[in-house]
Amino acid sequence: MESTESSSSKGVDKTVSVSILWFRHGLRLHDSPAFIAATSNRDHLFLPLFIFDGESAGTKIVGFNRMRFLIESLEDLNNSFSTKYGGSLTVLRGQPVDLFRKLSQKWKIAKICFEQDCEPIWKERDDGVKEFCKENGIEVVECISHTLYDPAEILSANGGNPPYTYSSFMFVASTLGKPERPLSAPNPETEAGKINFFGMTGDDDDLALCQLHFPMTPEVFGVSKEKAVGENMRKGGETEGIILLEKRLAIEKQAFEQGLMLPNHTNPDFINGASLSPHLRFGCVSVRTFYWAVQDLFSAIVSGNTTCETITGQLFWREYFYVMSVPNPNFDKMKSNPICLNIPWAKDVIAKENLKKWKAGKTGYPFIDASMRQLIEQGWLHHVARNATACFLTRNDLWISWEKGLKHFLKYLLDADWSVCAGNWLWVSSSAFENVLDCTLCICPTRYAQRLDPEAKFIKRFIPELQNYPIPYVFEPWTAPLELQNQWGCMIGKDYPAPIVNHEIVSKRNKAEMVSLQKMLAGGGLNEHPCPSNTNEARNFMWFPEICSHESSP
Repeated sequence: MESTESSSSKGVDKTVSVSILWFRHGLRLHDSPAFIAATSNRDHLFLPLFIFDGESAGTKIVGFNRMRFLIESLEDLNNSFSTKYGGSLTVLRGQPVDLFRKLSQKWKIAKICFEQDCEPIWKERDDGVKEFCKENGIEVVECISHTLYDPAEILSANGGNPPYTYSSFMFVASTLGKPERPLSAPNPETEAGKINFFGMTGDDDDLALCQLHFPMTPEVFGVSKEKAVGENMRKGGETEGIILLEKRLAIEKQAFEQGLMLPNHTNPDFINGASLSPHLRFGCVSVRTFYWAVQDLFSAIVSGNTTCETITGQLFWREYFYVMSVPNPNFDKMKSNPICLNIPWAKDVIAKENLKKWKAGKTGYPFIDASMRQLIEQGWLHHVARNATACFLTRNDLWISWEKGLKHFLKYLLDADWSVCAGNWLWVSSSAFENVLDCTLCICPTRYAQRLDPEAKFIKRFIPELQNYPIPYVFEPWTAPLELQNQWGCMIGKDYPAPIVNHEIVSKRNKAEMVSLQKMLAGGGLNEHPCPSNTNEARNFMWFPEICSHESSP
């Protein structure tokens, strides 16, 4: 296909208007109202643009896997523009307002379109761009497509405040109707050649110094490959995301036909799970596309013309945490966070050493360690593994602040959304979204492993030290007699660590600490505290099979 890129980017040209599609999240062409808005006036040149500003798309704290995923997603976008519409994606490095100012000094920027980033951490960036556009007569088009609903509408419908329970959130959302259907991208067969791309050239002096070109690697941004990083298991981009969506729908179809609602919970695949979460996080796959694809499939197989919100429950939890974070810029912190209980987590030398061992996957509990090693190697963890590792770090075992775990997950998880990740950590640590300090249900790291990884395939995949350990010793290797440890080639305490804490002892101690805090807070005028609507809601969120948990009595 011949390129339709314009040569008008050479020199100063204020005669032709330019519409910019500013990518941040939403790295796709399907269901992109911002793309449609930016190409609606065919008299305008079209400039699709991504800006590396050191923060957007989660690049402030980022590991190798996630930076690679982002770059792959941008490369896929560039290829799609090239093969479908005859243009390309421009990538710049710098601060958005500075770059838009430079662009507007040379060309007539008429419109800047982008998908809304609703989280408060992006407010200063976006407010700055909006103010610049207002001062310079540039139209701003902000589109809602990263979430199922506009969080502002949820807040407004709830009297200006976030719903403090998931059930109340679902009720408020229901008053707004079903989520909007996804939009189709401009048809390449009919629109190719009609979209006139604005192509920057090397003649653009100081702007050229800010421009980055494909191919690029994480090292370009100072992000080095961690030693434990393995082969690329989850490739970024819309193209790969759509393939995964089709695979996921095939799994859902089979489950619906068997009368199952949550196949990922019924038979969790810890190693090769066909997870869409990274592609949803970067917007390579539209959340509305995923939601309606699953709902339509369910309606066709199970219930005619109705929908069932249970089957897309995780999408609504995502939505709920977004809404909760919008009015709370300290959602990811204990300090100045009105919904967070300030639990006195351990900060001593032992806690610091235990945090290092938790991060390195050297706690002595195989399921926990396998999960932490997978996080670094692949950048992904199954939902139930995240809950187990988070519980272990915080209220169950190590009594270390959820803030420490959140920072680690934000760096290495491919799908680490600021608000969703923080919301999960707040809940699992009993700091918020749980009945005040009520954590009688405690994840046992060994029973959890026995129930969810009965053949120890997951453990042995990520902890090769235990490769020769048979069941049941592989779940509690420290219980194996020394002669057998020697026979199996892994001495506990030497080749693989002994448990850094005794779960049975510390879980009871931590529960007693929670009970003590409960008594101190009783009648103390707590702020309104978000919590589950009922026991089943908490159990379903945490995914607590009965055999995996135990009552932790003081």
